[in-house]
Amino acid sequence: MTQATAQASTTAPTMGTRDVIAARAARELREHDIVNLGIGIPALVPRYLNGLNVFLHSENGVLGFGETPTPDEVDPDLVNAGKQPVSMRDGCAFFDSSASFGMIRGGHVDACVIGALQVSASGDIANWAVPGKAVLGVGGAMDLCAGARRVIVTMTHTERDGTPKIVPALTLPATAFGVVERIVTELAVFRVEAGALVLVELQPGATLEQVQARTGAPFTVRPD
Repeated sequence: MTQATAQASTTAPTMGTRDVIAARAARELREHDIVNLGIGIPALVPRYLNGLNVFLHSENGVLGFGETPTPDEVDPDLVNAGKQPVSMRDGCAFFDSSASFGMIRGGHVDACVIGALQVSASGDIANWAVPGKAVLGVGGAMDLCAGARRVIVTMTHTERDGTPKIVPALTLPATAFGVVERIVTELAVFRVEAGALVLVELQPGATLEQVQARTGAPFTVRPD
């Protein structure tokens, strides 16, 4: 067990599923990365940076924001693309959305942490629409999946009814193909290598048998 895994084991029992996923995803980030965070679980990542110096980016035109503010610190004019309040850090910068998307499309975002409805074994991602249900639109997801240097997916391992979200091939409308590098769930961490899934880590308390039973796509297990 690595030191990082040991630390996670001591904190996981007091954390909810979403926080367990966000905390593990935070460990995928690198010093001085420019990181775009999606809505939902990705928005929890700032809680678990533990001093890591990254620059958080949002499509609506902000770079260098911090954690979610306390209720008495909320500034209604300072929000991320999901309209959630954020805090300012020293050096925080503001610009229009066209400049923000220029950063994304120009390849200047090192990583995006994004939610998903499905991820395929080859790294395809679906995260914007469910047939028959009303949706607001794709937002910046397609741009981020195409433009970010690394795509890290955070999601629960299955739907509420137990249906796997990691599948052999997408059955929902696709966002992008072959772009996902990491998948982080409450049970495991997968890496996509050469169009195939590799299990690289079990989350604290999870077993290989659980992951096998709840994963819809084939995968190999990293020897260590």
